[in-house]
Amino acid sequence: MSEPLFLKPVFHEKLWGGRLLAKDFGYQLPAGKIGECWAISGHPHGPNQITNGRFKGQLLPDVYVSQPELFGNPESKVFPLLIKFLDAEASLSVQVHPDNAYAAEHEGELGKTECWYVLHADPGAYLIYGHHAKTRAELRQMIESGEWEHLLRKKYVKTGDFVFVPSGTIHALNQGIEVIETQQSSDTTYRLYDYDRVDQKTGQKRELHLQQSIDVTAVPFKEPVLKIKTQKVGESTITTLVEPPISPYFSVYKWDVAGELSLTRGQRSYVLASVIAGSGSLEVDGKVYDIKKGTNFILPHDIKEWTLTGNLSLVASNPAES
Repeated sequence: MSEPLFLKPVFHEKLWGGRLLAKDFGYQLPAGKIGECWAISGHPHGPNQITNGRFKGQLLPDVYVSQPELFGNPESKVFPLLIKFLDAEASLSVQVHPDNAYAAEHEGELGKTECWYVLHADPGAYLIYGHHAKTRAELRQMIESGEWEHLLRKKYVKTGDFVFVPSGTIHALNQGIEVIETQQSSDTTYRLYDYDRVDQKTGQKRELHLQQSIDVTAVPFKEPVLKIKTQKVGESTITTLVEPPISPYFSVYKWDVAGELSLTRGQRSYVLASVIAGSGSLEVDGKVYDIKKGTNFILPHDIKEWTLTGNLSLVASNPAES
């Protein structure tokens, strides 16, 4: 029988994190400054456990390997996407991620293109997004001399904004921003500036990766031009936030459900979904599942259609290879 895969989130403490994910999503957080909830993950640094059905208790990456038909018999040997909730109580380090080729050679994993849907932004909140260097030599000179005010580009954001961050983009979430992040399944981050902070647990400044950052940063910076599309279905709305060719590795959607919204798999081999607001139900093959803000699930390849009922919003995605 076709059934969704519901997932138990994994939490990561970060020196920039807080406790907002407990307040906003009702998650039972471990002690400490929790910056990240890995909501849908097959990555070895935080794989999710399946909480229902015939695979209950198994880890998502193990099922991905043992039951490839559930994922459309994919070419990828590793679960390709990672969905996170991030709570930036303080600013993250200024960082950049490698592309697939550099990451494979130097880190042994996928590169990292990602995107953010802004769940909350304090008034005046901004991202670091891109840079002002015209050449790689100028980029190196400005990094090595610490000319951060001249190098780094600010992008002000508000609740409901969407930002696409290709690999090679200098970026940082800053204080007062909460997002849901869709990314390639990679945990490789190169830090080029961390505000000279000291990690209270180690008493040391965190490691920087200046040469790697210079190697992988795209020069000059060009902000992607997004083509966000909105479709009304009754009282509900389907918004396509990004898709190929702008995003080579995934498509991302927002489903705003008002009453009832029926959807089909179409060309997608499987779908990842996270409830970001409200509550309601998911119906698959006549079986109804209660879902609410903070619920995360996968609709495998053998689910061809499903119905969402209630007043709720979800962010959904699928890998481009499907």
